[in-house]
Amino acid sequence: MRTAALFLAVTLALPAHGMTQDELLQANLLPGWRMDSGHHMAGLSLALAPGWKTYWRSPGEAGIPPEFDWSGSQNVKAVHVHWPSPVVFHSNGMQTVGYDGGVILPLEVVPEVPGQPVVLRARVGMGICKDICMPAEVLVSADLVAPGADPGGIRAALKAQPANAAQAGVGRVACTVEPIADGLRLTATVEIAAQGGEEAVVMEPADRSIWVGEAVTSRQGGTLTSVAEMVATTGAPFALDRSGLRLTVLGGARAVQIDGCPAP
Repeated sequence: MRTAALFLAVTLALPAHGMTQDELLQANLLPGWRMDSGHHMAGLSLALAPGWKTYWRSPGEAGIPPEFDWSGSQNVKAVHVHWPSPVVFHSNGMQTVGYDGGVILPLEVVPEVPGQPVVLRARVGMGICKDICMPAEVLVSADLVAPGADPGGIRAALKAQPANAAQAGVGRVACTVEPIADGLRLTATVEIAAQGGEEAVVMEPADRSIWVGEAVTSRQGGTLTSVAEMVATTGAPFALDRSGLRLTVLGGARAVQIDGCPAP
């Protein structure tokens, strides 16, 4: 309902600004290279007009998450998106997470039949924002041939992915859960060095249908504490899969991703 209302408000605002999608967003598929595994590493390049941004996989309450449709592809079994570290934006008292000016999203393509030609076609829906937000949709395609090469940016985007817990020297991680009227409140404590700047934590349950509110994050010494409310479609308290919970700590030049959050 929130997303639908946002799209309606945005659509009504567009005529007054006289902007078209082509003036604000350019999208291309970068063919990339064949990997030793037999998979193919390609890239989706999104270039935005100055001052415009787009959103990360978990964009915050006011953001519009990207949606991918690969159904027009040939010899494609699966596509795994590798997300570079995003940044946090604040607008009208709300926090969103995404990319300023554009991004290259590395796409790891798994073929149905290894060694055979692959054609990747994508229909991608997303939100782009500056003073206003608007829904955008792009159609891109590319033939993925071996051996291929990096035309620029894919490897850099792969290196810009969040560090894992071991790489970042994360210590003890624990989550406590308490029921609330329509779901639960989760408190995560993470022993992690300060990442620099204003730190934020994004919580992503394995069940993507669960709504997650903006986390309130604070630091005391080497421990970061973050609290957020979660609401399932049932509108009642529920059992959380702690092993499938993903925490992403944002704040410095590179994010830190922590998979799983056990009880204390």
